[in-house]
Amino acid sequence: MTHRPFNVLFLCTGNSARSILAEGILRRDGAPNFVAFSAGSQAKGAVNPLALKVLDSYDYPTEGFRSKTWDEFATEGAPQMDFIFTVCDDAAGEACPIWPGHPANAHWGIEDPSHVEGTDLEKEAAFVTAFKYMRNRIRAFTSLPIASLDRMALTSHLDEIGRMEGATGKSKDA
Repeated sequence: MTHRPFNVLFLCTGNSARSILAEGILRRDGAPNFVAFSAGSQAKGAVNPLALKVLDSYDYPTEGFRSKTWDEFATEGAPQMDFIFTVCDDAAGEACPIWPGHPANAHWGIEDPSHVEGTDLEKEAAFVTAFKYMRNRIRAFTSLPIASLDRMALTSHLDEIGRMEGATGKSKDA
C-alpha cells in the first residue's frame, strides 16, 4: 500500500523569511515523501532576499517562492494538510483558520532573522543560523517513523522537535 506524500504547511506572520526557509528545506530534504508549503497570517507580499540567498548558498531550491496568506490553504480545493508548523511566536498565538482533516501541528519557533540589525554580514549570519536551526528540525521530522506512531506519540515527537536548539521558548496556544 502506497501513501500519498504528506502535505506540510509552515506558518509565520509575514511569510517572508523563516517559513520560506522551512519550505525550501523540506522541498529538497523531504522529497518524495513530503510536499512543502508556506504561508503567513499577514503576508508581507515579498520574500526576503536573504532567505533566498541562504537557501541558494546551501544548494536548496529558490524558485517559485512567494509571500502568501494562509487563507489560500483554508479554502475548498486547497491541498489538505497533514502537518502544520508555526515557526514564529506571533503566528502561534493567533487564531488560525479551521484546517480540514485536523492536521497534526506543533510550534517550532525560532528568532526572526529579518529583525537583526547590523552589517550585511551580520544580517546574513542571522539567516544562516535560522536556516541551520530549521534544517535540524526538518531532518528530525523527516526521520520519524510517522506511519508507525499513534497520534499522541507523534504529537509528543513534534513538540520535542520544537524544543531543539534555537527554540524561542514560547509554546503554541492552538
